[in-house]
Amino acid sequence: MTMLTRARGWAAGLAIYAEARMIIMLLLGFSAGLPFLLVFSTLSAWLREAGISRTDIGLMSYVGLAYTIKFLWAPVLDHLRLPLLDRLLGKRRAWMVLAQLVAAAALAGLSFSDPSTSLTPVVLFALVLAFASATQDIAVDAWRIEAASDEKQGAMAAVYQLGYRIALIASGAGALYLAEGVSWNAAYLSMAALMGVGIAAALLAPRVAEAEAPVIGQETVDGFVRHFHVGGRPALVIAWLYRAVVAPFVDFFQRYGWWALVLLALIGLYRVPDFVMGVMANPLYIDLGFPLSTIATVVKLYGIWMTIAGALIGGIVAARIGVLRSLLAGAVAATGTNLIFVWLTFRGADPAALAVTISIENFSGGFAGTCLIAYMSSLVNHDFAATQYALFSSAFALPGKILGGLSGVMVDGFSATASFTLPLIGMAPHLTAKTAGYIPFFITTALMGLPAILLILVVMRFQPAPRPPRGHAPATPE
Repeated sequence: MTMLTRARGWAAGLAIYAEARMIIMLLLGFSAGLPFLLVFSTLSAWLREAGISRTDIGLMSYVGLAYTIKFLWAPVLDHLRLPLLDRLLGKRRAWMVLAQLVAAAALAGLSFSDPSTSLTPVVLFALVLAFASATQDIAVDAWRIEAASDEKQGAMAAVYQLGYRIALIASGAGALYLAEGVSWNAAYLSMAALMGVGIAAALLAPRVAEAEAPVIGQETVDGFVRHFHVGGRPALVIAWLYRAVVAPFVDFFQRYGWWALVLLALIGLYRVPDFVMGVMANPLYIDLGFPLSTIATVVKLYGIWMTIAGALIGGIVAARIGVLRSLLAGAVAATGTNLIFVWLTFRGADPAALAVTISIENFSGGFAGTCLIAYMSSLVNHDFAATQYALFSSAFALPGKILGGLSGVMVDGFSATASFTLPLIGMAPHLTAKTAGYIPFFITTALMGLPAILLILVVMRFQPAPRPPRGHAPATPE
């Protein structure tokens, strides 16, 4: 192959990113990523600055469970067509626009709220925003799959991730800059206006063919219907429920046997340290005395690029040493780096220490996240790929989010233990009983990573090769 031929090949490969649908995908990725931090870390910073207790901030993180359980209502978006909007835009774009309008309205509602006066409106608007955002994710993913051929899905996913990360910068660093320079209300109102990017993209997106997906496990469903003499609409409901919930789990347990429980436990425990620690990260920065502009620059702007770097390196390492070995490396790194926050607490409001902490934490988090995605992808049966991956991703997020809601209770509990905090205050004069409580908290979150590490070692040593899916050739062991 000549240099000219190679150059033409690279040019042809890059030309795909100039297609109109790729630009639309970039903008939809931005719209999907924009609400995420606004119900998590950005909101927690606002609440902490407003004097809300860390316990209440931790409990507020439960609104993010909408992202974890979105698979429960995802089939509704496949089967329910919205009046009027469906005729004008088609099923996928109709759901996108509805979700985006609701998300923008919820952000506007938050912008007119005052958490220092009443927390109830903030909770309600944040809950609506989380559900609207999760619904938008479902619709955007469905449009992406239907809008491009298989060979273009990689490029579609790449531009989606780029748009998503840009949105994280806007809703993280951008919102904090606006909050410090103007007000929190102006920051959230600006984010509501930015949802217009997604609405415009959905309206400009081409309408795609929207064929109904075939029912998975049709023979099982038909047998149930015949045995219990079920017909009409109840039979359709049974088929829908079986396809969405039952069949993927049946297949997974048939292929892995009782090891499926070990694998699900591994997935569920893998990111627990990050989820629990992450809820209290912004309150820590506030309590240590970092200004919002510093948090925005170091954590929300610089930190995003460190996460991207870790993710890219994780993909390379997984390809070089294998999925399980890279998974183990990611678990060790993500668990150990929780301890860097102990060092930061001792250092206090030192911007250099914050930069070091974010470099290590975000890089290891991006690395571990890529390794987990690769591992979960390796577990799916391609006949059930979308559904099983959605269920796996929910399984990995659920335990961490549940425990993360108790993170504020943990910090406040440790802070109240004077016998532990007082010696630490003497070691570091800038510490108070309030900030010293973070030290045992981060040590605890690091210890939470040990079960996942042990399970990975067990799987590497003892797990047999999975049974091949029905009708497939036996799998080749890694």
